Amino acid sequence: MQHGNLSHWNERVDLAAAFRWTARLNMHESVANHFSLAINDDGTRFLMNPNQMHFSRIKASDLIVVDANDPETLQGPDAPDPTAWGLHGGIHRHVPHARCAMHVHSIFATVLASLADSNLPPIDQNCCTFFNRYVIDDGYGGLAFEDEGARCAALFTDPAKRVMIMGNHGVLVIGDTIADTFNRMYYFERAAETYIRALQTGQPLRVLPDDIAEKTAQELESYPEQDARHLAELKTILDSEGSDYAA
Repeated sequence: MQHGNLSHWNERVDLAAAFRWTARLNMHESVANHFSLAINDDGTRFLMNPNQMHFSRIKASDLIVVDANDPETLQGPDAPDPTAWGLHGGIHRHVPHARCAMHVHSIFATVLASLADSNLPPIDQNCCTFFNRYVIDDGYGGLAFEDEGARCAALFTDPAKRVMIMGNHGVLVIGDTIADTFNRMYYFERAAETYIRALQTGQPLRVLPDDIAEKTAQELESYPEQDARHLAELKTILDSEGSDYAA
């Protein structure tokens, strides 16, 4: 389906659904935070949410196209948030395997990012998903303008590591598709919540051995179509409620 002159319509619909559900899960941050999707081969052109529009009302037709190589990007009425330009522009310029990027300040991921030790031990199946598959940024340098965005992008050197625990900041998740990235972001927040709540009990943690954690992570990575089915179900729920996300 094509909608007027707007290209990449199916991707726009998927991204709008991801915004709506992220707000429903209370993983958004007022009118901040951003999702982006590369729409050309080298990733320098990408879809992104408009500057300071609440996730709960973003529609497919609202998404803007940003050109990471255009020096005029921050001018004009459709200019992106400068921190979104810095972080997502840096990711899409320097990390070719990051076709989609989602950055949130969700509560439990941000609590994890605020700990002196921000590692996520494999204490349950969700935590195992991320075993040896995240990087920790311990060099927070302020708002994510261009220098900070480039610095963060440089940490994604291992293609297997697709979550950045942004120390003192939040989380940045990358992936191949919208469904892949949203699913990873969702499960990372669930894993972080389990870990934080387990710490709150004050009891010793039951940490799985490395070999079992790795085996579980590989099994989850090869689980068929779970990410696509997850997003499809969310869209079906939104459709049944009469949501205008796909407008």
